[in-house]
Parts: sequence; C-alpha cells; structure tokens
Amino acid sequence: MTDLLKSTTGIVTAALLAAAAASPAVAAEKWDMPLAYPATNFHSENAAAFAACVTEGTGGEIEIVTHPGGSLFGGADIKRAVQTGQVPIGERLLSAHANEDPIFGVDSIPFLATSFDDSVKLWSAAEGAVEEALDGQNLVLLYSVPWPPQGLYFNKEVNSGADMKGIKFRAYNAATAKLAELTGMLPVQIEAAEVSQAFATGVAESMISSGATGYDSKLWENVSHFYEVDAWLPRNSVMVNKDTWAGLSDETKKVFTDCSAKAEADGLQKAKDYTKLTLDGLASNGMKVLKPSDQLKADLALVGEAMTDEWLKAAGDKGKAIVDAFKAN
Repeated sequence: MTDLLKSTTGIVTAALLAAAAASPAVAAEKWDMPLAYPATNFHSENAAAFAACVTEGTGGEIEIVTHPGGSLFGGADIKRAVQTGQVPIGERLLSAHANEDPIFGVDSIPFLATSFDDSVKLWSAAEGAVEEALDGQNLVLLYSVPWPPQGLYFNKEVNSGADMKGIKFRAYNAATAKLAELTGMLPVQIEAAEVSQAFATGVAESMISSGATGYDSKLWENVSHFYEVDAWLPRNSVMVNKDTWAGLSDETKKVFTDCSAKAEADGLQKAKDYTKLTLDGLASNGMKVLKPSDQLKADLALVGEAMTDEWLKAAGDKGKAIVDAFKAN
C-alpha cells in the first residue's frame, strides 16, 4: 500500500468513526397516534400540540404523528389497537368501553356531573380507578379532557319524553343506548366520523352530544333543534401501550408526563372556550338552540335516576366510593 493510499484510508476511517460518534445513541422513533375526531376538533388540536410537545421534549427521538378523523383506525378500534401494540398511543372516548368495565362509564352517569367544575371533581375521584382498570388491559393513562356538556339534537320540537318515542337515536356508548331504551327511542351505533352521513341519510334522527360534535359535523344541514340539557361531560383519554411505556427511559417518561399535564390543563380550557363558540355557531347557522321545557327536564331526571342506580349496581363498591367521594367534595 502506498503512503498516499495509507494516508487517504486513515482519513476516511477517522471521518467514519467521527460520524458514528456524532450519531444519536437511540434512533428516532415514529409513533402513529390515531384520533377519532376531525383535525379541527379541539381534542384533535390538543392532541397535535401534545404530540409536538413530546417530539420537541425528546429532541426528536420520538416523533408522534397524529391521524385524525378515524383515518388510521376507527374510533371503536383505537383502544384495542393500542392494547395490542398495533400503535403505541391513541385517544379514545373510554365510556364507549363501559361494557368491559363499568368504571369506564363513570363520566357518563346522567345528571351527576353537569358542569366543568363538577367534571373535574368527578375525575379527581375516579382517576385512580380508571388507571387501575387500564393497567389491567396493558394500557397506561396519560391525560384526559372533557367534552362540553351534552345536549339533545332533534329534527323537530321536543317538549317531553313522550315526544321522543320511536325516534332513531345515535348511540356511542352503553349510557346513550340505555338512554334511548328508557325514552322509547331506537338506538343506532354510529361513530363520530359517520355522524354527518347518518343524519343526512336518515339512519339517525337524534343524538345526545356536545355542541362541538354538531358544529364539527355541520348538523344544521339536517337537524333543526338542540336542547341544552347538560346531561354529562364525557371524556376523551389518551393512553399508551404499557409494554411500550416500560421500555422508555425515566427521562423520556418525564417528558411525556410533563406534556400530558399541559395537555390536560390546556384541553380543559379549550373545552370551555369551545362550548360557547359551537353553540353560537349552531345558532348562527339556523339551528334552534333552546333550554329544555320543565316537563322534558322532569322526564329526563327520572331517566337519570334509573341510570345512576343501574351504574352503581354494576360498578359495585368501587363505583359507590367514587360517587361518595365526588359528592363529599
């Protein structure tokens, strides 16, 4: 080997070693995060901000990419996808899985927590039990954000429980299906991404949901009335696969928990801000946004009492402890 070749080889080798030393110790990971709601929904916007926070906080070692609108997995499939490791992280309306564990339906007990303040108090009482239930399903809870208060959408004037009978009603969890049953409506299981089409085609004629869902779905095109019954404030929860979580360093976990705390606080404020914006939006586009009549409130209160008793029986001592703690605060 000539001196020139030896010299050149030495320079190249040194350069390669230097490049290897400069490379990050952990290769960048892309985490796909499925979301059930449109990109413009405040939950999806909040999740995108959380994803950016984690990506920045880990120096790009973990890049979270959100997939809104059910584009990666439909809402009903997101929780299972995270459990089984098909994706490392996702957001889901946990009350849709109350058939797996009644604790998941704690935020959908009718007329128990009907304001943002009460929603926070109820979550404080229930969070530990929800975390325990998720842990048993290979999931770690990161953060949870409430929806605005739930109201009733109809395509006609409704002044009592009797006016609701026979109407095709969009159900999205066990509580809404039970509400339909107790009021004589006909429950139809429809995910959020399918709401607009369901109402446009007559598959659904009514639903209980927030003003946000109606606003996002432009329901004024097919629905005439929204009643502010403030039934409950269901929650979207972001969770990560437990095995994936266990493989993270303590430093990375702290980034996730810090970003989660920020997302929970920011999401709550967004929900409050979005409540007025969306109800004003429904009204400005021609929907009648109304308070319920005294008769409708009384009829719904009876339904709420029956559903609360049923939930407490299903949830047992653990459920009673949550409700007692909530009422004591």
